[in-house]
Amino acid sequence: MSPNVQTFYADAVLFDMDGTLTDSIAAVEAAWGKVAKDIGQDPAYVIAATHGKRAVDNLSQFKPHIKSHEMDDEVQTFEESILYFADAYNMHGPGSQANSPFVNSPLSSGFATPDMSMTPNSSAPSSRASSFVSSRRPSFASRLNNMLTMSVVPETSVHGQGPYFEDSIMEEDQQDIMASEEIHKQKHLLEAWQQEAASVDRSVRILPGVKRMMGSIPEGQYAVATSGAKTYAHGCMTRVGIVPPRVTITADDKRLKAGKPAPDPFLLAASELGFSAKNCVVFEDSPSGIRAGVASGATVIAVCTSHERKQIEHAGAHFIVENMERVICEPCADGRLKFTVQL
Repeated sequence: MSPNVQTFYADAVLFDMDGTLTDSIAAVEAAWGKVAKDIGQDPAYVIAATHGKRAVDNLSQFKPHIKSHEMDDEVQTFEESILYFADAYNMHGPGSQANSPFVNSPLSSGFATPDMSMTPNSSAPSSRASSFVSSRRPSFASRLNNMLTMSVVPETSVHGQGPYFEDSIMEEDQQDIMASEEIHKQKHLLEAWQQEAASVDRSVRILPGVKRMMGSIPEGQYAVATSGAKTYAHGCMTRVGIVPPRVTITADDKRLKAGKPAPDPFLLAASELGFSAKNCVVFEDSPSGIRAGVASGATVIAVCTSHERKQIEHAGAHFIVENMERVICEPCADGRLKFTVQL
């Protein structure tokens, strides 16, 4: 056999997701770039530091003010922002096929994305909170109308005090006016952000060789172990036609003690399939994920789909290939999987 072709056997396959099965790198980088701008950091630095790691770990690092009980909501909001960046071009931008006069409005969204009325640094408010605010007291417009009606009453007739109308406007509604001005400023900022998101095609794409590879593995012998939480992971896979397998380990799985580069996600995935990680193959693209696969004891095949070879060749992968098209998987009669790697 040619030295450029290697063959080995394994029991099961553990896939990373983004950069390995799917390409949503553009949307992910845009989302982290937005976080970087929100906190006044260099986007290039934040993007490089976060790749291949869980959002919860990255947000803990770059937004240490987030309280533990708020973190799940922050992760949810962040991952929904990834999907917004991924879909905006086709939903609201030049890629849209709809003729609706509202299609290019960044405020129109018919899918699960962040509440576009939130500020860049905050999570979307709950409907309960919104209802509370709206019912707390009459709106500024309502009270202004009432005051205009009262203005026909002589000043001295209101408990002998005056000027009642003028004082009320200045004292009672000053905060409302200031808040309205702030909301107006934020609205324009959000619209600019959303318009930028819709101007670039960051759609999720399936990577070369993935369909053939996944189609060649019997059900129950492959899993996904990703640094993305469930919202993002399932959202990415379904967008490219991949049905999330029964065993899909996401970053928000409470059974995980640590994320990549720790081996925990791959160890849990292998265990859930009923195999030892040492008898599994891991497909990965990032240095962090490759190290996690190696630490799990699995045979690691690294794909150069998100990083150049020189960026991952020292992470410990057993094989490095251009993409999944360079690997063939064949089920054997004894239940094992035969892998042929073209280097």
